[in-house]
Amino acid sequence: MTEMTTALVTGANKGLGRETVRRLAGLGWRVFLGSRDPDRGAAAAAELVRTGLDVEFVQLDVTSDASIAAAVDAIRQRTPRLDVLVNNAGIGGTRAMPQEVSAADFRAVFETNVFGPVQVTNAFLPLLCDAARPRIVMVSSGIGSLARTSDPGRLESTLLGLPYPASKTALNMITSQYSRALPGMKVNAADPGYTATDLNGHAGVQTVTEGTDAIVRLATLGPDGPTGGFFDRTGPVAW
Repeated sequence: MTEMTTALVTGANKGLGRETVRRLAGLGWRVFLGSRDPDRGAAAAAELVRTGLDVEFVQLDVTSDASIAAAVDAIRQRTPRLDVLVNNAGIGGTRAMPQEVSAADFRAVFETNVFGPVQVTNAFLPLLCDAARPRIVMVSSGIGSLARTSDPGRLESTLLGLPYPASKTALNMITSQYSRALPGMKVNAADPGYTATDLNGHAGVQTVTEGTDAIVRLATLGPDGPTGGFFDRTGPVAW
């Protein structure tokens, strides 16, 4: 009998995270929906369960060591391993122009977008190591690509800011480093593209389904799939 694939998606009570949960659970997977807000997270999980999907809510604040540890314990009680970790939780922070940004503006963004994925990944490594083909997906952004933001022909070059773009550039390097430190795992970064979510006031031109294409592809990689790369729904993205 084939064992059921298990996955955890952080920041998953809405938007890209919730859609990722829905699509992975739609493959017949058992998916843990991580959310900082217990009420919203439980409601999102219950809604998906009502459609017949195997989804379980786990309270998880990626900025809290205690919350992360509790989430690890909760998931360990329900499954002997974790096949896929999707580090999706993220915040946008200030939209002020670079010359108006202070160091304080960076702190909350980096706590969630940079330190969070590191803390969550390290905490779940024991469960990931017990999987036959573990995969880690870091949800990044094209605005974290130095190549794209320096190309005047790209939309990303017109979006000025400091904390959020810098956090995603940092996450890209973190992805690269983990991929080489963990050769037995597939570790990649996904660029969802300009997707209509709360993060951009629903100004994005893609649906959340389109925005999760790269995430789902990287979460479902086979043994010959890439590691240490950056991908959007059309293919590789230049760092």
